[in-house]
Parts: sequence; C-alpha cells; structure tokens
Amino acid sequence: MLFKRKEFIQIGSLATTSLMVPKFLKAFEGKSMVLPGNKVVVILQLSGGNDGLNTVIPFRNDLYYKARPKLGIAKDKALAVTDEAGLHPALKGFKELYDDGSLAILNNVGYPNPDRSHFRSMDIWHTASQSHEYWTNGWVGRYLDAQCNGCDKPTQAIELDDVLSLALKGEDIKGIAVKDPRRLYGTANEKFFRDVMRNHKNEAGEQPVDYLYKTMAETLSSADYIFQQSRMHPTNAEYPKTELGNSLKTIASLIYSEINTKVYYVSLGSFDTHINQDAQQQRLFTEMNDAVKAFVKDLKQQHRFEDVMLFTFSEFGRRVNQNASNGTDHGTANNMFLVSGGLKQKGVLNPLPDLSDLNEGDLKYNVDFKNVYATMLKKWLNADDKAILAKQYEYMNFI
Repeated sequence: MLFKRKEFIQIGSLATTSLMVPKFLKAFEGKSMVLPGNKVVVILQLSGGNDGLNTVIPFRNDLYYKARPKLGIAKDKALAVTDEAGLHPALKGFKELYDDGSLAILNNVGYPNPDRSHFRSMDIWHTASQSHEYWTNGWVGRYLDAQCNGCDKPTQAIELDDVLSLALKGEDIKGIAVKDPRRLYGTANEKFFRDVMRNHKNEAGEQPVDYLYKTMAETLSSADYIFQQSRMHPTNAEYPKTELGNSLKTIASLIYSEINTKVYYVSLGSFDTHINQDAQQQRLFTEMNDAVKAFVKDLKQQHRFEDVMLFTFSEFGRRVNQNASNGTDHGTANNMFLVSGGLKQKGVLNPLPDLSDLNEGDLKYNVDFKNVYATMLKKWLNADDKAILAKQYEYMNFI
C-alpha cells in the first residue's frame, strides 16, 4: 500500500514518540501481577535547576539573608519544620507531611566535579554516571534490563510524558512514555491507523517499512493495554486540574490496577529562575504541593501509601547569592524530598548547607545522589544496585 509522506510521518510519530517500543506488554494481558505490599517508586523531576535554598530555608542564618537581601524568604513566612529551617510558603501540604512523619529531607545532595549545564548535569543524574563519563543508558533503564535478565515477566516503567527521558532507556528494555492513556488510546484507534495496519497485513512480501509497521502494531497493542489497565480501578479522588495533578491521578489509577509497573516518572518545570524567581517558584510549588497532597491523600485512602516512595530531584541547585534580576544562576548541590508511608527515617536527615564554607560561591555537596539511587534499588525495589550502577555505593537509612 502506498501512502503520502504526511501519513508516514503520522505513523512514525505515533509509533516512536508516544511509546518507545514496549514489545513485552502483551505478555501481561489478563494477568494479575501487582498486589498490596509490592513497592513502587514515583520520581518527580524538578526540571531546570530548582533553588534549594528557597525550598528549605535556613531562616536562622544571617549569611542567607546577606546573600539574598531581596530574594530571601522571611522567617515569619517560612513554614518552620525545625528551629533552624522552614519550607517555602507554598509547600503547606509538604509541611503537613513533615508533621505526620511522611516526609524526609536530604540536604547537600550532588556529585563530584559538578557541571552547570542543564543538559550535561541532567544526563549525569539520568545515567548515574561519574561527571567525566558519558553513558547512553539510564539507571532506571538498566534496572529494567536487570529485572528481565532471563525472565518472561519483565518489570516495566512508565513516564507521564510524550518523550522518554534518558533515565528510562536501557540497553535491551526501555520504559514507556505516555502522556495520557485515554488520548493515546483514541489516537491509536483512529480509522486511518487501523486501516493502515489492516491493509499491511494483506500485503505479500517484505516491505521497506516493515519495521515501522511492527513498531506501530506494538504501539497499538500497548495503547489498548495501558488504557484498559488505567480503567480497571480508576481513582475517584479529587485532584487539581493541572498537568501534574492529572499525571499523578493517572499514576494512582495505574498503581491500583493490575499493571506490572514499579517505576513512574514525571516532570515539573521550568525552575530555571534567572529572573523574577519569586513568582515562578511560587507558581510551580503551588502546583507541586496541591498535586502531591491529593496523591498522598488518595494513596492513604486506598491503603497503598506504605508501598509508594515518591522522591524529587533537580539537575542542580542555584548560586547562593541572588543576581541583579531578582533571580539566581546555576549552582551545584541541592536538596531532595522523600515522601512515603514506609520511611524509616523522617524529618531533616542531615545538616543544612554550610553557607560559610562555599566553593567559589556554590554549595558543597556531601551526599552523592547515587547513594540515594543505590538505597532505592536495594532496599525498596530489591534489585542488584551494584550491577545496575556499576559500582558499590553507600546505603542510606531512610528505608
């Protein structure tokens, strides 16, 4: 069958950007795989380099206000969690999580020889490589590879986006990128795509674009599967009508379904606040706060909060000193939030940044983010972290 270039592009777009060749999905149809007690990780990427100092605010530190005479958040506006630190005023839901023992905060997280490029630093976080190494696969992707080594029921990972991040790309298995299961299902079932597949099946001989048809067939099957799974136990909880709210609502529905997914990945941004940081961070934190608050409430009502670990990260923090545009420029070390009903350590887990001991105006890291990954892999997902990360990292005690 001959078709126009525009139609070819339509097929290619559906087959290669909506889903990344999840050819193993059909094996799960009709099988019940995920039960209460099975652990799930939800990764929330704060894209653009979130300013950690205005996220967890050292309101007792005069050096903080000296470095940020206009940008510093006043003590009476910060949501105090200790005698020395408070959360950004938009994070009221996170303050509630802190108070009920469902939040842990890690400070000074980073890696040796930090890179201030968005793209390069994000690659380092996605691959879990050293700063001088250039890897082409991600740490979650390698987890997928390891879980499917010789198995017939591979674990999968889903990113709530149209394009798959490097973090979820393994050597043999890739995660699935799907923004909205309902929309993908509707697109996959449009008459044009169904007719293309039907006509292709009736053609004899090898075709130059057979690989594309094969990918498309797998995509159609996966679109059907994910959509049907998301409908099995849809959450009836109220979520904010924001992009992150919709994504976390979809994740909750999939957690309650039979789908064999251990890792969910979602992004929020951009936190690249070189100018007018106050308004941008306030807006993004309000979206994050409201969505995560609804997600946690939903999980608690369904008795699954003990099994879910949500953590946040950003590719780097910001400079300690504010700039001339009421913003902050690219920095280094940062904080991370850990949210779960299964935390063994809660609250502020390590000291706040030492603002009297900087590296050319930047915070010094003292927790390698790969220690966090190793802990997640070993203690939460029961995986071989040393093989996946290509090195033995130190385990932490938050789980």
